[in-house]
Amino acid sequence: MSLSTRRRFLEDAMFAAAATAAASAVPVLAQDPKQSSSPNERLKVAVVGVNGRGGEHISEWLKRKDVVISHLCDVDSVVGNRRADEIAKKQDVKPIVVDDIRKLLEDQSINLVSIATPNHWHALGAIWAIQAGKDVYVEKPVSHNVMEGRRIVDAARKHGRICQTGTQSRSNPGTREMMEFVQSGKIGDVKVARGLCYKPRGSIGPKGEYEIPKNINYDLWSGPARILPLTRKNLHYDWHWMWEYGNGDLGNQGIHQMDLARWGLGVNELSKGIISYGGRFSYVDAGETANTQVAVHDYGNKSLVFEVRGLKTDDHKGAKVGVIFEGTDGYVVMTTYANGIAFDKDGNKIREFKGDGNHFANFISAVRSRKSTDLHADILEGHLSSALCHTANISYRLGTKISWADAEKQLDSIKTTDNAKATFERTVAHLKANNVDLAAEQVQFGPALVCDPKTETFPGNEAANKMLTREYRAPYVVPNADNV
Repeated sequence: MSLSTRRRFLEDAMFAAAATAAASAVPVLAQDPKQSSSPNERLKVAVVGVNGRGGEHISEWLKRKDVVISHLCDVDSVVGNRRADEIAKKQDVKPIVVDDIRKLLEDQSINLVSIATPNHWHALGAIWAIQAGKDVYVEKPVSHNVMEGRRIVDAARKHGRICQTGTQSRSNPGTREMMEFVQSGKIGDVKVARGLCYKPRGSIGPKGEYEIPKNINYDLWSGPARILPLTRKNLHYDWHWMWEYGNGDLGNQGIHQMDLARWGLGVNELSKGIISYGGRFSYVDAGETANTQVAVHDYGNKSLVFEVRGLKTDDHKGAKVGVIFEGTDGYVVMTTYANGIAFDKDGNKIREFKGDGNHFANFISAVRSRKSTDLHADILEGHLSSALCHTANISYRLGTKISWADAEKQLDSIKTTDNAKATFERTVAHLKANNVDLAAEQVQFGPALVCDPKTETFPGNEAANKMLTREYRAPYVVPNADNV
């Protein structure tokens, strides 16, 4: 192990210990500190990416007396200017609108940068903002690939900036109480955490070559990615299902549940083994990512299993978008971002968990204290959970199409704490219920990858290691570890 890797691993371990100690010392129902309404104490925030989720960022910042939205950055001039006009009606300053984040970051008066761009811009935007001396709130997944997430962590530590991941469940009192319950042994030894993203997604339309909207600066929109023709009807949102920009529903909705599953298991590194299988079934469209996917992360004495279902489906143990913790003496079903129920092994309800929190308020509290350990979702947590999505997708993308019978045979040789065959059989039944002809539709079955959690690489696997990063398009290049 190299010196830099040993140093990084030690820093991660020290941070995890400090964060755990801080969490145990702070009451679960911690209150947001009193906000100052003094103009001299207001923090200036720039929101980057103001369509979709960015609109929710704007709504949250407008609720606060101690923050003013001073700038907006979006490559869509129509959306950017419309948002600025809306904000001007709700606060005493109309935000300055720019289309290039580099121009934005030249303004030294900005304190915070709130990032809600497409996934392929998350890491570079966050790193550039940190290097410019800003504290950052960055949406999930924090990265488009494994390397990018680690570089944000490096940058935040090097420059002493506060960086919050947008996994807002971590600030919900109900969720925090639930995780304490799961980890305390009250449902016995938890061998499996099962994340569910049962979220029906329809076709995004036929693949073609569509016109780029004239109000979009497509060079800036593409950023670190290649300049490619627009092959889907909708430029916005449907990028989630294109590998160049998104990570499928595993990295879209699923990252929330992946993060919760990892949190409940109490694991603070990547898994030592990963396998994933699935496909895009029931329709043919411009989308590239799987709409049906199973991923299994092997942690030796425990497993993290994730299931994506983009077709119509029933729930599993009462959850569709949620997490199930399977213990030797019972189980916990998390059915929303904040609520859940604990059952004994006979299925009797023994405890309920409820309560929403405010993730943006937690970020501001840490900005004021200058302690990253005050964050409920420090960038390290975001990196690790995002990376679990990425490594699962690497296995899937390196897979080959085989028959379902052959896939079942291969699963028989894989030994984890999860019943892999039972998950496989439920997936097959789900597809049959959606009239998918499994004789005609093969499954994309990924290789069982071996990962070194300390180096975050796949030893001896050149093909998999290549997918830990990407080829960047200058000048939109994520810097290496020495240059963050």
